[in-house]
Amino acid sequence: MGNIYDVLRGDGVLDLTVFEAQVIDVIKEQIGSGSVLLALSGGVDSSVCAALLAKAVPGKLHCIYVDTGLMRKGESDEVKAAFKDYDLNLIFVDAADRFLKELSGVTEPEAKRKIIGQEFVRIFESEAKKLSDIEFLAQGTIYPDVVESGGNGFKVIKSHHNVGGLPEDMGFKGLVEPLRALCKADVRALGLQLGLPAALVNRQPFPGPGLAVRCIGEITREKLDILREADAIFRTELEASDIGASQYFAVLTDLRTVGVFDGVRSYGYTVALRAVTSVDFMTAKYVPIPHELLGKMSERITGEVPSVSRVVYDITSKPPATIEWE
Repeated sequence: MGNIYDVLRGDGVLDLTVFEAQVIDVIKEQIGSGSVLLALSGGVDSSVCAALLAKAVPGKLHCIYVDTGLMRKGESDEVKAAFKDYDLNLIFVDAADRFLKELSGVTEPEAKRKIIGQEFVRIFESEAKKLSDIEFLAQGTIYPDVVESGGNGFKVIKSHHNVGGLPEDMGFKGLVEPLRALCKADVRALGLQLGLPAALVNRQPFPGPGLAVRCIGEITREKLDILREADAIFRTELEASDIGASQYFAVLTDLRTVGVFDGVRSYGYTVALRAVTSVDFMTAKYVPIPHELLGKMSERITGEVPSVSRVVYDITSKPPATIEWE
């Protein structure tokens, strides 16, 4: 028997107004007098899922947001602001020190990912145990996740962590996946329909490990602060232009080079900029940003961000490179 939300997927153009009304009825019927828990990452899928659940079962939704210290500049404040008027219990966990301690001395990319994933699960489970009478777990699973994970009769392309059933030993009565019938474009449109800010709904993809995979080598508070500022400048300048990109970000390399700042010799980091266009993110082409704009970005980053002495632009497509550097 398929997931109850799969029945809402039909052929042709999807009427999101009708979909919203139908799925709210399904949510109400499934949850009843119970309550539901959601890991809110601040990404598009989990954010739209939270807004929809808050409307369907006001006062019954508990969202756990874990600030790993690996977020982009201002990201946690944006999430708080986006949900301040929604009828849900937002549990904000500042775990930056905890993640930095666990990542101390770690340089290997996969090791970083595993540590971050394991630590997140520990924190989520710890916070969940503080809540009483939580019967359901919600996830922002969307239709491409199901397809790629081999659900609904499709062949497996790649597994997704939010497809495959309930976590073991968590004690939940059921799984709530209200976006399971939707593709990404529909999810974004539904988010706007539910009143979420356009900046949140239309945000670009962001890796689960956050800035940890954009900070080459050992993760430190200083390096993260440098990366956050450089990344914010790059994104601001690109978004102010008429250049389209599917994903764009800065990378703090582990390479330090000689430079000159205020007439004095410096020895700062090299920041790499990355912007790509992609339809499915399985392949991607680098964006040919004009040299004049790249020069402006470089001047701002080296002039405004301490410890950066050099800026380079990544012109490698996928394949042979991946979109992320780690």
